[in-house]
Amino acid sequence: MSEHLMSTYAPATLAFERGEGAWLWDESGRRYLDAVAGIAVCSLGHAHPALADVIADQARRLIHTANLVRIPWQEGLADRLADISGMERVFVANSGAETIECAIKINRVLGHARGIDLPSVIVMDGSFHGRTLAALSASGSRKVQAGFEPLVSGFIRVPFDDLDAVRAAMRNNPQVTAVLVEPIQGEGGVRLPAPGYLAGLRQLCDEHDCLLMLDEIQTGLCRTGRWYAHQHDDLVPDVLTTAKALGNGLPIGACVARGRAAMAFKPGSHGSTFGGNPLACRTACTVLDIMRDEDIAARAARTGAAMLENFTARLGDDPRVRGIRGRGLMIGIELDRPAAPVRERALENGLLINVTRDSVIRLVPPLIIDNAQADEIVDTVCRSIEVLD
Repeated sequence: MSEHLMSTYAPATLAFERGEGAWLWDESGRRYLDAVAGIAVCSLGHAHPALADVIADQARRLIHTANLVRIPWQEGLADRLADISGMERVFVANSGAETIECAIKINRVLGHARGIDLPSVIVMDGSFHGRTLAALSASGSRKVQAGFEPLVSGFIRVPFDDLDAVRAAMRNNPQVTAVLVEPIQGEGGVRLPAPGYLAGLRQLCDEHDCLLMLDEIQTGLCRTGRWYAHQHDDLVPDVLTTAKALGNGLPIGACVARGRAAMAFKPGSHGSTFGGNPLACRTACTVLDIMRDEDIAARAARTGAAMLENFTARLGDDPRVRGIRGRGLMIGIELDRPAAPVRERALENGLLINVTRDSVIRLVPPLIIDNAQADEIVDTVCRSIEVLD
């Protein structure tokens, strides 16, 4: 490993040389089944032929111009995102954290226009919204915040999946102008709220004239069996953040808005040098077109439901397993102990998995896995748990 890299990660010594579909090969030529997908990024798998062709073709044509001129592929991406979300306007960025920053700035602009000194956002315990200063301030994890104080002000933290706590925070804090929430907490342990939670937030925001801002950076783009997880609840947010799978590995994110939130910015209010360049946007357009044409959402819903059923049959009575939960191909298995040994055993058996919150096995494989690959993931994870002391 290079001594010149900053110590921001603690990577395994393993390094991958190439990928194809849901498979990865390391430098020695050993093959691994990928149930991480770059943390829910490579939803269409590795080295997708259509995406590789598009990236190569666009790189030969035009990579970057900056937003000083029209970018037709950016306009096409905005049209596609508006169509699948039912919303109105889009800001294209480079990452998920940048889309969160955009959402926070929208809330600040609108709040100040109402004469509110510190437009404040209700956020949730256990949440994760990114590593930039405002995004980590909004997150509900001391692990990502420690050492970076003072944090950005204007965030009021309440328990996740607790409508009464949100209602009380709105009643007691007249400067509250928005709620920011993940429909399913990913880094927080694949935690799903009770039915009606998102709809309840939508109602509270309407009653208190607040923006409902949904962080769908991990849950979005077919991961849970719909384009976006909130669509299971038949509601529309005011602001939606999306990234990860949007570029299938090429960095890109988008902040999508409607109503007054869509009209908050004027020329000069916000921007990005690289955001929305032709290469990233054409790739994202292709990703969305493939997901639509191949009905990837329905495929993720079917495969994920079968995996959850199989996990429950195998592990439902295992005393070491505290919970099996998920939606679509976003699955968490919570243990009564640290899950790192399971991750290591799975790796020894050719399966790449991820652990979050210390004790939760998080499975977010490419959405294109077939039935045999899904069965192999279930079997390898179960065997890795069953041999725990």
